[in-house]
Amino acid sequence: MNTLKFKSNINCTGCLSKVTPVMNDEKAIQQWDVNLEHDDRTLTVETNDLSAEEVQKIVGKVGFKAQLIED
Repeated sequence: MNTLKFKSNINCTGCLSKVTPVMNDEKAIQQWDVNLEHDDRTLTVETNDLSAEEVQKIVGKVGFKAQLIED
């Protein structure tokens, strides 16, 4: 399983409520989370099938941005 981390502009519970249905409906995402406490609002996605670009497109569907954090 791949764990991808992104800096996002998902910065409040209202934003989270917009992104949740889209992320939950994506079958290729096993688990995801946004750390609203961290300055980067880190989005963590666990997937076997999706690339970082595909995750960024999914998040973009609801008007948010996700920038891949390189390890």
